[in-house]
Amino acid sequence: MVKNDSSKIKELMEKGIEKIIERENLLRKLLSGKKLRIKHGIDPTGPKIHLGRALQFWKLKEFQNLGHTVVLIIGDFTAQIGDASDKETMRKPLSQKEVAINMKGYLGQIGKILDMKKVELHYNSEWFLEMKVKAFIDLQMLFSVQQLINRRNFKKRWEENKPIGFHELDYPIFQGYDSLMVRADVETGGADQLFNLKAGRQIQSAFGQNPQDIMTLKMLWGLDGRKMSTSWGNIITLLDPPSEIYGKIMSMKDELIDNYFDLATRLPKEEISEIKKLPNPRDQKAVLAKEIVGMYKGEKEAAKAAENFDKIFRFHEMPSNIKIFKTSRLKYPTLDLLFDSELAESKSEAKRMVEGGGVDIKIKNKNLKIKNWKEQIEIEDGMIIQFGKRKFIMIKVK
Repeated sequence: MVKNDSSKIKELMEKGIEKIIERENLLRKLLSGKKLRIKHGIDPTGPKIHLGRALQFWKLKEFQNLGHTVVLIIGDFTAQIGDASDKETMRKPLSQKEVAINMKGYLGQIGKILDMKKVELHYNSEWFLEMKVKAFIDLQMLFSVQQLINRRNFKKRWEENKPIGFHELDYPIFQGYDSLMVRADVETGGADQLFNLKAGRQIQSAFGQNPQDIMTLKMLWGLDGRKMSTSWGNIITLLDPPSEIYGKIMSMKDELIDNYFDLATRLPKEEISEIKKLPNPRDQKAVLAKEIVGMYKGEKEAAKAAENFDKIFRFHEMPSNIKIFKTSRLKYPTLDLLFDSELAESKSEAKRMVEGGGVDIKIKNKNLKIKNWKEQIEIEDGMIIQFGKRKFIMIKVK
């Protein structure tokens, strides 16, 4: 049953919103009690969903709570092409195998926010692998080269004589066709997606469907002040450990606090206003970090993360929940140990951390810095390895 709760609809159309097309039309439909089909597409360009993408799912949750149908499209086909909306260079296309690996855990992560039992789920390979060349050319004929090339990022690359792939020009057409196939009433996306979302309206109109309304959300900035992007690595993901999420928020620039409170939390405006009155930005970030960890990991994990952060950074103590890594080896190549113990996600990351002076061994009240990644580490029972500022393991010899 659809609810036309005016206060909830007002929040839906205001919180985190950048732009709505057509606002009056969408408001009228929401108040009418008609059950709408709310489309959102996500390309599995990496295995982890970050907070910037999670904003979209929280907005979809608001639609879901009002009784509307969320139509989720996993872009297993379009991910192989890559959306160029925010890219200043031609991105490397993904293989079918890479896409399959990336999307393995997507539904579990999205399910932290949406009720997946009520989601209508599609993979856009359903229709694109069946599409004939003539049908695609018919779609291309709905757009002009000028229309596509005058997009902000393409125009900039054109002027700087940087390559623009033909496949990149086709991406908005593919995304727009998704809207036709699922008969979308509304599509949500990031502010950088506006051109692609408008393509959906154009294609729907050409095929006799009512054009979808569009809702774009404001951008959540990454930890380096740019847009949060998997490609740039400036992200906080839903799969990050609680201590990692907490630590990343505590270490971000003070000027990002407002952006994160307003977009990445579900706190009411009045409560956020009170928190922002705290004179020390560190205290504001502590509340923010605990709130965000609690949203995805639970209140107990948030409390633990806060306690361990304070132990390490305020009181210079060891965290209370150090992960145990068991081995029977008495000597261990440095990069292998850092990777096998899951301190580093890759050996190249382990190498960079060692070269940057970020790996320490604590043993018998001594602190030793690992300086040469080519060396082997002599293993002793109970030794602690610190990787960067927030990751620790204790080694137990079997």
